Amino acid sequence: MGYRISCHSPERRAYGWQRDGGHADYLLADEIDLVKLPDGLSFVDGALIACGYGTAWEAIRRIGLNGADTLLVTGLGPVGLAALQLARGLGVSKAIGVDIEPARLKLAAGVGLADHIVPFDDRAADAIAGLTGGHGVHASLDASGAASGRALALRSLRQWGRCVLVGEGGRIEFEPSPDLIHKQIALHGSWVTSVPHMEELVEHLAAWKMRPETIVTHRFPLEAAGEAYRVMDGGDCGKVTLVWE
Repeated sequence: MGYRISCHSPERRAYGWQRDGGHADYLLADEIDLVKLPDGLSFVDGALIACGYGTAWEAIRRIGLNGADTLLVTGLGPVGLAALQLARGLGVSKAIGVDIEPARLKLAAGVGLADHIVPFDDRAADAIAGLTGGHGVHASLDASGAASGRALALRSLRQWGRCVLVGEGGRIEFEPSPDLIHKQIALHGSWVTSVPHMEELVEHLAAWKMRPETIVTHRFPLEAAGEAYRVMDGGDCGKVTLVWE
């Protein structure tokens, strides 16, 4: 199925993990792993598809996101921003983005990725309820990896809602009866994506005329990789990329 990262074989050879990949002028890759980049998408677009956008695409596929849905995304780092942009492509009826970092809220609003931007604080749940007529959202995606973000994504769902957790690390605590069972919630975990699904995503992006490069705020040459990581770790940014002239 092309899910290299989830292969349990001792022969697993994921790029950048069991084999060399990234942060170099050249990379030796197997032909079977190559995804054709169509005209209109840049190499930066392609790099983002292989990373954050592929992860976001896999997650929204997992919850069957569609144009009839309202979507909540908690955590507006690169994966959360990607999820909002892809939700636009799918034509969701309403997209709501939540983050604690003002710069990321400003970025999401500035490029028009969400219908509503909600700062994360003790009023966020009430704000989301108000934006959905008190019903809650049909689907939610947590890209924050924080317990508070995950709890908000889960508890902001309406009856029969679907939630997918993507952000790594951290913990979550919830009460199964009111938060999951009585509302008949579907809760999913999702990790990166497959080669066939990246090919599918590339086709959609080309058809939608969408550019992942939209969320890039900083570009650095390879020799400044340390500074690139410092900026990304600070959180006051969108996607940070290493580029070659």
